[in-house]
Amino acid sequence: MTNLSILKKVCIVLFIVLGVASASILGDLKFSFDFSQFFPEEDPDLEFYMEFVDEFGTDDNFLLIAVENQPTIFDQEFLERFKAFSAASQKFEFVTESASLTSLSYPLKTSLGYTTLPIVHIQDSLAYKQDWEKIKEDGLFINFLIEQKANSTVVALRTQDDLDYKQSERLLAQIRTSLKNHKLSNYHILGRAFFLEAIVEMQKSEVLKTSIIAAILVLIILLLVYRSLPLVLISMASISLSLIIFMGILALWGKELNAMAAFYPVLMLIVGTSDVIHVTDSFIRKIQSGKNRYAAIQSSLKEVGLTTLLTSVTTAIGFTTLLSSRLVSIQEFGINAAIGVLVAYITVIFFTGSLLISIPKKKLLGRKSISKRWVNYLLEINTFTKKNPRSILIGTAVFTGLCLWGISLISTNYEFKRTLPNKSEIASDFEYFQTNYAGFRPLEVAVMAQGNYSVLDFSVVLEIEKLMDHLKTYPSIGNLQSSNLPFKIVHKANNLNKSEFLTLPEKEPTFESYKRDVQRLARRQLERFVNTDRTMARINGKLQDIGTDSLKSVYQKIESFALTQLDTSKIKVKVTGKSMLLDKNSEYIRASLLEGLFYGLLLIGIIMVLVFRNFKMFIISLIPNILPILFAGSVLGFLNIPLEASLSVVFAIVFGIAVDDTIHFLGKYKLGITQGLTQEESLEKTFAHTGRALVITTIILFFGFMVMLFSIHQPSITIGLIISVTLVTALILDLLLLPVLIRKMLKEE
Repeated sequence: MTNLSILKKVCIVLFIVLGVASASILGDLKFSFDFSQFFPEEDPDLEFYMEFVDEFGTDDNFLLIAVENQPTIFDQEFLERFKAFSAASQKFEFVTESASLTSLSYPLKTSLGYTTLPIVHIQDSLAYKQDWEKIKEDGLFINFLIEQKANSTVVALRTQDDLDYKQSERLLAQIRTSLKNHKLSNYHILGRAFFLEAIVEMQKSEVLKTSIIAAILVLIILLLVYRSLPLVLISMASISLSLIIFMGILALWGKELNAMAAFYPVLMLIVGTSDVIHVTDSFIRKIQSGKNRYAAIQSSLKEVGLTTLLTSVTTAIGFTTLLSSRLVSIQEFGINAAIGVLVAYITVIFFTGSLLISIPKKKLLGRKSISKRWVNYLLEINTFTKKNPRSILIGTAVFTGLCLWGISLISTNYEFKRTLPNKSEIASDFEYFQTNYAGFRPLEVAVMAQGNYSVLDFSVVLEIEKLMDHLKTYPSIGNLQSSNLPFKIVHKANNLNKSEFLTLPEKEPTFESYKRDVQRLARRQLERFVNTDRTMARINGKLQDIGTDSLKSVYQKIESFALTQLDTSKIKVKVTGKSMLLDKNSEYIRASLLEGLFYGLLLIGIIMVLVFRNFKMFIISLIPNILPILFAGSVLGFLNIPLEASLSVVFAIVFGIAVDDTIHFLGKYKLGITQGLTQEESLEKTFAHTGRALVITTIILFFGFMVMLFSIHQPSITIGLIISVTLVTALILDLLLLPVLIRKMLKEE
């Protein structure tokens, strides 16, 4: 006892020190959001895109500020304020280029050379109608720099590549201050910096909110279950400490928390609570039977310590199955969650165990620590399984069939707007640009000259124009620009700025003569679309958020057109860009999901065989744990929820946690058999002793994940809902199906 007393004090002091140290560095936690986190690794399209970026830079380095004015922007006082803001934007930090209707102009070729004409004659309100007619005739700025009803106009900023969170905050602060100074209050912003700011702010809010709500929820449930304040405080202290230590490890490790970070507090709280309940329930039962605290903790750790370790390992394995994903963000979530599970286990075993033996017996026990009604209800369930095995098996078969049907309905046509915080400024602005402009998703098409051709050869330019004409036929594509645009503008300038001449010249000599003018007047613009050795050109535009499957169909049609309708001896065409790479996720989610779950089942199977030394036990454990995964998939299908990257964690969480109940159930059953009990006696003991803990932990898991319904992040709401109902299903299967399978497959000799 003396050794245990010393160890108890050492453990308590050690974990308190670790907790304080972890809490002191929580301020160093980093939050980030980068679309590249969702790119599939080791993908040939990703490799091509990285080469494309080396040539042209990233395709999301833009920020659009749309300013509304009713009934029209063609109001002199408004245009003067807007022009002043547009001019000021050119000096914003991290901005490399600024464009608007008030800063751009039409070039015009005269007998004296080139001159420019304003797009909007701000000082001459009588010319506004003619200016607007000219803009509509050209069509160049519609849905790009001006809305088609002239209710708003845009300042388009090009920023430095890959701004981080702090840089984005500084830039947006300058923009908002300038808008306020110029009395432009009705505005909408869209772009990478704005997304980064909004998503990171959401992550911080979600982590804090879910932590508080989940902690309150666990506290209430524990009070209702144990009716003992010291016992509840011990449990909450242990769970909270494990969460703090885990977050401290992430901070010390320098890990950047992405959009999945909101799940960490919930996972740690509910997984830690599950471990605490199993250990505490066993400990209370021992001291109620008359054992002293030290003997009770030793007996409890021997009885449930191994199964709790086993459940922690299998849960961690469930999360490590996410390593099979090609998405970095999902891989990191899997690793971090697995570490968190093990941190929770170590904290519960050493810290909770130490606290339990530090509190007098009378203070630990509540008025009704273990109700006899629990035992009676659970034994009735056992009796039901004994009397109705055939009905349960038939019901399971029907349930499996329904799940398979639901899985067949799963869609991957995911819309980007679902990732945005509900009813937020960014969601509102995103919808505004979707409705009134060409959208947000960038489209990039790489055009590669073949053989000795250059992308500025006239015959190649004509092929590019054919492709441009084809792209304009897609309703989901807008704001198209290419290396041909500077030549069209020069051609128009050489023809009295008439809109009908905003085309390529018909003859090659004319085109060749324009090259010198383009190099002199629009070289910077041309360099954005053509690489230095003239072997590659880009076409870029904007895509409507019509769903990943629909967009993949568009990409395929574009490349098919290029192969069949263009001269492939001169050019090769490839769709690329961040949007296309994000849309490729769905191709890998199903495959990586199945691959990861297969390896997870294999590893857990090996562990189960080694622990129980009975292959039939592995088969028995497998069935109730595959069905919840099928059920989770069927929920997606029946509710028409598209499968996307973040939802893939549902299956790892369900798989990792659902198997815990099975292990606790089979572990208790095996213990009864080794103690000489008959099969029925072992099942009765398992229901009476372990069944209660399983029900309580599932209740906590259910409400713990339901906390995600308070989220403003739609994928988090979906994940919380699916996991909650699926884990209840897993418990029902364990309590009803496991006893039937045990009786059928492990018949007593």
